Amino acid sequence: MALRRTYGVAITAGIAALALLLGACGSKSNGGGTTAPAGGGSGSSTPGGSSAPATDFTACMVTDTGGIDDKSFNASAWAGMQKAQSDGKAKVSYVQSKAETDYKTNISKLESQNCKLIVTVGGLMGDATTAAAKAKPSQYFAEVDYFGNGTNLQGLQFNTAQGAFLGGYLAAAYSKTGIVATYGGLKIAPVTIYMDGFQEGINYYNQQKGKSVKLLGWDEKKQNGSFAGSFIDQTKGTQLATNFVAQGADVIFPVAGGTGLGSAAYAKSSGKAVVIWVDTDGVNSAPQYTSVFLTTVFKGIDLAVTKAVEDSSGGTYATKDYVGTLDNGGTGLSPFHDFDTKVDSTLKSDLDTIKQKIISGEIKITSPAQPK
Repeated sequence: MALRRTYGVAITAGIAALALLLGACGSKSNGGGTTAPAGGGSGSSTPGGSSAPATDFTACMVTDTGGIDDKSFNASAWAGMQKAQSDGKAKVSYVQSKAETDYKTNISKLESQNCKLIVTVGGLMGDATTAAAKAKPSQYFAEVDYFGNGTNLQGLQFNTAQGAFLGGYLAAAYSKTGIVATYGGLKIAPVTIYMDGFQEGINYYNQQKGKSVKLLGWDEKKQNGSFAGSFIDQTKGTQLATNFVAQGADVIFPVAGGTGLGSAAYAKSSGKAVVIWVDTDGVNSAPQYTSVFLTTVFKGIDLAVTKAVEDSSGGTYATKDYVGTLDNGGTGLSPFHDFDTKVDSTLKSDLDTIKQKIISGEIKITSPAQPK
């Protein structure tokens, strides 16, 4: 699908979605999507089964095809919606897209149900959301990983090259073999932005420490590398990890949503590698792989979505795009969890210093996929 600006395409990360129960937004959609009650639980109108918020403001979300429980992208956006509801600022619900052909139908469905703010998850919905915003200027939208229109569509974007730079430096410093690897789900900008930053962090480590850590799976200069062709194929993730380890890699950075779970499974079973996760803290979203998650390069989708919903509920429909950075907490590294004692104090100090240098502009990141 052609997009007007390549960096607006989102990672449609995810494993097979959980069965979603029908509820507040209606029944099965004509486009093949399904809807669920606010909170996503059986008969529950609010997160945790609490009483409904004292507001008539409704915010509705359209998931991408990864599903509401994709352990990554859609799940993080939904958590942001739920937080707005638990704060008493909105009544929230979602509709699921099973295929890209569902986007337009699902957006139209929520418009007909008088959702005051419609949040679409993933830049692959960019064309459909932009068209809907243009056709109905009285309807407000927010879209994750896409740019807005300055009027009734706010873009929620993230410069994850900054967080991934830290991840690359960490990977290079942690590796015992001097070989690390990355791969993407699809060759789209919100995937390659991570991979660019990762490589730049490795290069910076090599320059600063006089080392020659090698990266498999990506060449930023050529903008070419390894891709699974999927965000849900765990078998492919296992195959890629197996191949990288065979070439000596002991740190793997899968930017591929649910596909990456296959890499985590291989790392755990083989004991030959660790994984740096993406989007949402892997220890929280996929705790079965805690023993191999060195850290996560996170994307603060939940915080951005909560703010968009709560601002809208308060009557402030933002027209300026949000860009998540290291400075505002929109990206960064999650805690090291089980690896905290394995990451030495000097390396932790280096990462803190590098973070501040990126924020100040002393370290310049050159990824062409960064939001403008």
